[in-house]
Amino acid sequence: MTKYEIEEKIVAMLKTVYDPEIPVNVYELGLIYKIDVQEQGDVVIDMTLTAPNCPAADFIVEDVRQKIESIDGVHNATINLVFEPEWDKDMMSEEAKLELGFL
Repeated sequence: MTKYEIEEKIVAMLKTVYDPEIPVNVYELGLIYKIDVQEQGDVVIDMTLTAPNCPAADFIVEDVRQKIESIDGVHNATINLVFEPEWDKDMMSEEAKLELGFL
């Protein structure tokens, strides 16, 4: 499987991860800043949260890690929680904005 195919599967899997308080997935919310698929099957993801003090942070990060590691071709997933740049609603997809009533 190519790096591109693995990345496509990662994006599809990220669309199944939700913040328990928001009915939109983490990918459409714009919480995923970087997906780095390395040759040996390691994946590094930089992501943020809607708020630094999010009570569901551990749950969301672990959900992302477990789901990414379940993809064929991925051997290990490292999830880096970053807060630069700070997330804001402009990072959401149009679909997410519509779902949440921002459009």
